[in-house]
Amino acid sequence: MREALNAATDALRAAGIEDPRLDAELLLAEAVGWDRARLVAEPEAEVPPAAARRFGEMVRRRLRREPVAYILGRRGFRRIELAVDPRVLIPRPETELLVELALELRPARLLDIGTGSGAIALAVADELPECEVVASDTSPPALEVARANANRLGLAERVSFHQGTLPPGDAPFDLVLANLPYVSEAEWSGLEPEVTEWEPREALLAGPDGLDAIRSFLSDRVRLSFRIAERKAKSASGCVALEVGAGQAEAVADLMRKAGFSAIETRRDLAGIERVVMGRQAIR
Repeated sequence: MREALNAATDALRAAGIEDPRLDAELLLAEAVGWDRARLVAEPEAEVPPAAARRFGEMVRRRLRREPVAYILGRRGFRRIELAVDPRVLIPRPETELLVELALELRPARLLDIGTGSGAIALAVADELPECEVVASDTSPPALEVARANANRLGLAERVSFHQGTLPPGDAPFDLVLANLPYVSEAEWSGLEPEVTEWEPREALLAGPDGLDAIRSFLSDRVRLSFRIAERKAKSASGCVALEVGAGQAEAVADLMRKAGFSAIETRRDLAGIERVVMGRQAIR
């Protein structure tokens, strides 16, 4: 084990991989069917030939800068594990802020826009079983992944999926969460190859300033206003919360004010970046 790990770590480091040892351990553990703790506990164990071949192929994929999550076919997100592939973005830790907001506000009915793998919707359904969850995405391939995750996690009856942005129907939502594309064209070339060469570009890139998708969503004022609950009795009533990129919070807050939202506030991620902007629907 040690020799295989060291060789893979050296190769990944030479290729500019950020965490070569961690990646090597994750890939070897997958290849041999062990967890990482056992790798550490039994460094002198032999790698079976079939596992060695699998490990070698996974390392070659990683050297081509394919993300580990796509190689393994899964990514953990809060209490659930999601199947992921290049049809969807790999869920990030900062997106958990939107789930935490839902747990704080405890909406009766929630809409997750741009659901991708279903991370937000399925995590809320898992942790807030009394909430009715609806998820939407404009990408049919992404919805295939999300629905498959819902079925595998036993949450298919708790979450309904719709293609598009705002689903049909008149029933309002107490809370709307959205992780829309927010990478600017200027930022794109500076991102890691794992992002630019593997993850779905349409789920990331959003025009010159990175705000095209958010701007379009908030400008659809008439349809949006009819889909947000205005029941004063609910603490979450009339809330929209958006994940944003570093340095975008002020501009997004201004867009929300112009769209008629009030009580704008931001939430910071663990790195101290203003990552979520939330506003409330004006009550008339």
